[in-house]
Amino acid sequence: MNFRKLSIAVLFLTTSGTVLYAQETKKDTAKSEKKIEGVVIQGNSSKKTETAVLVEQKKAIIQKQAVSAEEISRKGISNVEQGLTKVTGITTVEGRGLFVRGLEERYNYLLINGLGSPSNNPFQKIIALKQFPTDVVGKLNIYKTFNSNLYGDFAGATFDIETLTIDKPFTKIEFGVGVNTLSTFRNNFKRAENAGGIEGYLGFNSQDRRLPSEIRNARPDNYKFSADQSLNSFKDSWNVDNVKSLPNTTIGFTTAQKVKMGESGNLGILFSLNQGTKYEYKDGANSQFRSQGQNSFIDNMNFLNRKQYNYETESSVLLGLGYKNKGTNINLNAIYLQNTNNIIEDNFGYKDNQVQNKNSGFFRTNQLDISRFLDLQLTASQKINERNQVKAGGSYVINNYSQPDRKIIEGNRTDPSTGALLSDGNIQMRYGGNNLIRQYLDVDSRFYGSAFAEYQLSLGEKGERKDYPIQIAVGYNGFSDFRKTSYRFIFGRTSNASLAPFVVNVDTPQNVFDTSIRNGDLFYQEGSDISQFYSSFYQIINGGYTNINLKPNDSWDILLGARYENDMTLIRYSEQSADKKTNLEKNNNFFLPSLAIKKSLNSKNNLRFSFSKTVTRPILIETMPITYINPDNVNIVGNPDIKNSENYNFDLKWEYFPTSKEMFAVNLFAKRINNAIERSLTASGNATGSTITFFNAKKADLLGVELEGILNLNRISESLKNFTLGANATIMYSDVERSQEQLNMEEPVWFKNTGEKLRKRGLQGASPYTINADLKYEIKNRNNLSQTFSLVYNVSGSKIYATGGTGTDNYYEKPFHQIDFVYQGQLTKNWNVKFAVQNILDSKYKILLGDKNYLPLNLENGNNTLTDYYRGVTFNFTVGYTF
Repeated sequence: MNFRKLSIAVLFLTTSGTVLYAQETKKDTAKSEKKIEGVVIQGNSSKKTETAVLVEQKKAIIQKQAVSAEEISRKGISNVEQGLTKVTGITTVEGRGLFVRGLEERYNYLLINGLGSPSNNPFQKIIALKQFPTDVVGKLNIYKTFNSNLYGDFAGATFDIETLTIDKPFTKIEFGVGVNTLSTFRNNFKRAENAGGIEGYLGFNSQDRRLPSEIRNARPDNYKFSADQSLNSFKDSWNVDNVKSLPNTTIGFTTAQKVKMGESGNLGILFSLNQGTKYEYKDGANSQFRSQGQNSFIDNMNFLNRKQYNYETESSVLLGLGYKNKGTNINLNAIYLQNTNNIIEDNFGYKDNQVQNKNSGFFRTNQLDISRFLDLQLTASQKINERNQVKAGGSYVINNYSQPDRKIIEGNRTDPSTGALLSDGNIQMRYGGNNLIRQYLDVDSRFYGSAFAEYQLSLGEKGERKDYPIQIAVGYNGFSDFRKTSYRFIFGRTSNASLAPFVVNVDTPQNVFDTSIRNGDLFYQEGSDISQFYSSFYQIINGGYTNINLKPNDSWDILLGARYENDMTLIRYSEQSADKKTNLEKNNNFFLPSLAIKKSLNSKNNLRFSFSKTVTRPILIETMPITYINPDNVNIVGNPDIKNSENYNFDLKWEYFPTSKEMFAVNLFAKRINNAIERSLTASGNATGSTITFFNAKKADLLGVELEGILNLNRISESLKNFTLGANATIMYSDVERSQEQLNMEEPVWFKNTGEKLRKRGLQGASPYTINADLKYEIKNRNNLSQTFSLVYNVSGSKIYATGGTGTDNYYEKPFHQIDFVYQGQLTKNWNVKFAVQNILDSKYKILLGDKNYLPLNLENGNNTLTDYYRGVTFNFTVGYTF
């Protein structure tokens, strides 16, 4: 009998976003033959769709949220930081990273493809995620409840960036341009003289700002530079250029290709290159306050207006190789990130209560921040059989941060002869004191390595279930992080004490300084603190864990976890005037249990409960044994004695999934944080300026609720079928019990006589509410090409930026309302465009001294602003071509 094969492709759209194809084999004549000889079902699940991510969230035993590649594209998200702010309870705070459930960035941790990742900035806990372009991101995973295979450093969230997996070959070129109403096309935009051109664009200008070779590898000994050395050993100029600020630009190239390897294997190759520039101008207050003592008042320590010019470049390169063959997966990734920020900051007014300089005081900072981060990763997994699987991975990171040749120049804007104000750009100055300073900070990685290994075993019989009833995982993960810090100062000195004050143009002082050096009126001399110029930080974390996942039936999912983590930390530094270094050793062992229970009430409803114990480790600057000096005399002092926090986390959540694209959730959470780490801002011990430092609170209690919903508006009217509304909110209460160290710092001395007590307060950095919302309108033309319009809003409530002291209230970061509009259009099969308007409301960013001080206020102009500025409205247009 002759047969021929008739293939019929039947398309099924499942709730998981899985596309199923049925291939049916029939006999010659469908009418005469009834027997179907065979049906083969093939599944091709795309994990990049918003629907697929929602289903993964529904199925996961722990509370896991994600931002898909599809959502990243739809919302015009260009970097990882922007993407994470679209998740419930996550906001970004100016220059201080991501806050989760109102908790400071120190309570978060970052993984890249499951491997630990160090920060490339000592002032932040994790990498500045705006440096991580989304073109190479397949998915952003956010874990809000702890599981024992995660690092124990957990209280807010653990972020895991999964780099792009190759579904099909493509090559994409993208170019973007952006203008800002405040910063773009600005005349006299100030930029360091060597920041322009190709060297500044690529960050090579940092080579000219390195510590001079005469002292680079030597201990500080007040080395005096000769006239010739003072002229030639410093390659970077004091001059700045006045330019017209250009539009911000981005350019990206990404290609992903597949190569067949044998009968069933394939090799994926991914290469991505991205480069961007940004001009940003800020203008606003930069003040400080001080308490004058009992029966007195609070007045200004500093009263300054700050103008800041930022020229920033970002570069990223990713090379990925992925081999897949049946149960074998091997991935090799190399990720390089570089960020440079050339900053010119001018301050006008007075500091250190020198009110006579209110109209004439001036100082400038010419600063370059540069970070370089290279992460080499190898991960692999092998499915031995249906019941056994192993996976492992390792990474090596080269990680450097520096502020080379941070130049500070100070003067007065009055004419030394007449006392009248000088014309713009001119200042009166003299050599000596702190009027010319060159500051060098380097935080370099000696070694960073991260690794994990896990064995998974399935027990019992599936029967008709989807999964085995018992799944056991045993594993290890850990990292070693060794860093060294160099912090040095070079001062401009004079041997001519009778040298009269002189006038110089602050934008072009280099020739004047060079002439003074030749005349013997100026020389450079190192003045580094011998006790603080060099320190070392060593940390080794080793963690072993086991998970037991019990699934007695399809409606119950129970995950029991236990983690043992050993934290070995050594800080080597020198006390003031000490001959030998101090070795501060901390060796802690933590047992970290976790429990997660999910009950599927029916196909659309889940009920979840979780409990865990975790730890929180401080940001590097919070524990570094240095005093980081700023020209406004607001210095940052690390606390090497600071302790890890120990956290107890509880969550109870109800989820409802009415359709595959909709969901509603209510999550109640509570945390007890013992030894909570907090930032404090208080008067300096040397009677001038202020100090930002860090203390452990005795404990902090947090209670909160998260509300989340994704709703298709066709529920209201069929005419709204193309609209989708997503909204989430977090409402939280926090209460702190201060430690004795904090009481000593915060309580005014007269409380001992009056019997007064400090008011209760919440946790520093904890926001009482966070709201995110987006309204999406999507249409498709007859060629199935989509156009999406999104309106996105977010805000977080007033939170403590830093605790106050000696009579002042706390300092509060006020709500910043932001609305963005994003259009994403697929014009043809190859061409796509994005148009975005960011920060439409152009709210002012503000940090204010609170109004519950223990003394009356006597402030300049009655202004209690610590700092404020506008960011302007930004318009971005991006065009891409894919082939």
